[in-house]
Amino acid sequence: MRIENEIKLGFKDVMFRPKRSTLKSRSEVTIEREFTFLHTQKKWSGVPLIAANMDTVGTFEMAEALSKEKIITAIHKHYSVDEWNQFLAGKSDEFYQYIALSTGTGKADEDKIKTILDANPKIQFLCIDVANGYSEHFVQFVKKARENFPDRIIIAGNVVTGEMVEELILAGADIIKVGIGPGSVCTTRVKTGVGYPQLSAIIECADAAHGLGGQIIGDGGCKVPGDVAKAFGGGSDFVMLGGMFAGHDESGGEIVEENGKTFRLFYGMSSQTAMDKHSGGVAEYRASEGKTVKVEYKGPVSETVKDILGGVRSTCTYVGASKLKELSKRTTFIRVQEQENQVFNG
Repeated sequence: MRIENEIKLGFKDVMFRPKRSTLKSRSEVTIEREFTFLHTQKKWSGVPLIAANMDTVGTFEMAEALSKEKIITAIHKHYSVDEWNQFLAGKSDEFYQYIALSTGTGKADEDKIKTILDANPKIQFLCIDVANGYSEHFVQFVKKARENFPDRIIIAGNVVTGEMVEELILAGADIIKVGIGPGSVCTTRVKTGVGYPQLSAIIECADAAHGLGGQIIGDGGCKVPGDVAKAFGGGSDFVMLGGMFAGHDESGGEIVEENGKTFRLFYGMSSQTAMDKHSGGVAEYRASEGKTVKVEYKGPVSETVKDILGGVRSTCTYVGASKLKELSKRTTFIRVQEQENQVFNG
């Protein structure tokens, strides 16, 4: 047993320090970014937000809406091959830049993604997603995926430490998903005691990835636009959102009416709700690591996108970053004292 005594930070523990700026308006800030991915050398440009690969968020309907905003949707893994083929019929080449095919690491998953990719060769992004990215089996699956799909941009996760980011990039991943336990409907930290404060995880993992020419996704923990800005300020190349994209017209989840208000269910993919729906219940050897909540209906997702991007643009003007790419270079975080933190989040 050993204890690390360094302070680790979440989004609530810091604020941006404002700096002199020559920007006159948020409209002067460029939010789009362009990346060249390590293993394929393919280029991508767009708004670096990603809708999470949860069946209450990463829906075909969400992909249709967010592609218009140049935002990626990691489409959840529970659609059938036929549903994928029907959905992609007649789609433009540009549309394929803003979707990712998600998969687990089982034999059935491997067969399914091969079938989908063979039938739809224009799909660029493959998102290999597990709760625990530290297993040897996961690393081997990433290596095999790189061998089988050499021209695909591979997203892999989730991890929270620099050494594992490096291992996954060297195994063939282009982009690493960073985050264990910060999501609003994730209970991993409560059930297992495992986790890492999200901002520190982003800072450390970004440093590791960028040293090898890879990218990271800050996945989880963003509740408000300021958190999204903090993730970018900490070095995230992309930010993945679940709860902030839940509850919309395009989201999944059962619609519930209560006391004259409309809600949509939102749940973690390791929750009992998800496992009852997709796996016939929670297996005897494990506990659920997610919860189910009701999210008040928010209307079309386009309004939420405007709110998030407006907040990020405003952050950039406060620190003098004319491009989102510059935000991390212009960022100085101020640690918030515990007493002030309680008031700040009050």
